[in-house]
Amino acid sequence: MRVLVTGANGMIGHVLCPALALDGHQVVAAMRRPQSLNPSAPDPAISVQKITDIGPETSWTALLKGADAVVHLAARVHMLRDPAPDPLAAHRRVNVEGTKRLAEQAVAARVRRFVFLSSVKVHGKGPQPYREQDVPLPEDPYGVSKLEAEEALRKITHNTGVELVILRPPLVYGPGVKGNFRQLLRLCELGLPLPFGNIFNRRSLIGTDNLASAIGRCLTHPKAPGETFLVSDGEDVSTPDLARAIAKKMKKRIVMAPIPPALLEAMLWLIGKGGMTRRLLGSLTLDGRHIHDILNWYPPHSLDDGLQKTVAWYQNQRKSE
Repeated sequence: MRVLVTGANGMIGHVLCPALALDGHQVVAAMRRPQSLNPSAPDPAISVQKITDIGPETSWTALLKGADAVVHLAARVHMLRDPAPDPLAAHRRVNVEGTKRLAEQAVAARVRRFVFLSSVKVHGKGPQPYREQDVPLPEDPYGVSKLEAEEALRKITHNTGVELVILRPPLVYGPGVKGNFRQLLRLCELGLPLPFGNIFNRRSLIGTDNLASAIGRCLTHPKAPGETFLVSDGEDVSTPDLARAIAKKMKKRIVMAPIPPALLEAMLWLIGKGGMTRRLLGSLTLDGRHIHDILNWYPPHSLDDGLQKTVAWYQNQRKSE
């Protein structure tokens, strides 16, 4: 199968493209800044191609030539401090209009299957654990744009012969991780006391290896078309337990200070980190049984495996800084 992967040089794409090639697919890896995904041993099954900024005018025609499937990873991601004067408009330009443009050209190119990486963010303030049949209630521009993209894709691909599959992952971690997860790696590395002793939340996560596996299954399974899947590692974890697991792999001992959650929240707002409150203190869990039942997919890698790989990458990065 010839597969166009957008956002191929991102954290997920770096894992997905080689995995697809290993499974025998020909991969067209689209990225804005072309680079080999493995400079020491380039894979002849992966063709790296340059694409301009993704939006309503992007031309995908050349990259879609001969493609059997599309995996759309590229997106404008969630930001705690969005520099755009109108964050929703900025997210819509890439995540909605850019996705629509790609889908319309994929239909014209007679692509057979379109796998869209959405986000658990579309569920927003809905009840947990999230389930696919829940009414989406996104709370931020990123979640709104991802939901609108899902809805647009369903309309564009309806009765066209293009088989649509949607995946909604929670926080994705792995080599190359940024944002709050990388900050947590740094805090654990320092070995300082962490104010998480009174946090008893639960959070669903997914490592890049597991997500790449799920995407691969969605590309080929005959029962995947028309489905939306919530997907995770299947091991919910609290913030303090996650920090302890990371610290253990770093051979660090950390103390969890029992700071009352209300006080910790106030402290975060005082230092300008209020946007981290929900991620550190709150719960975010999903029910991953649907993808198990329909596609017989189960995460091949444990949370422990994913953390080990992430910590090893982080420590190598720190040595080279």
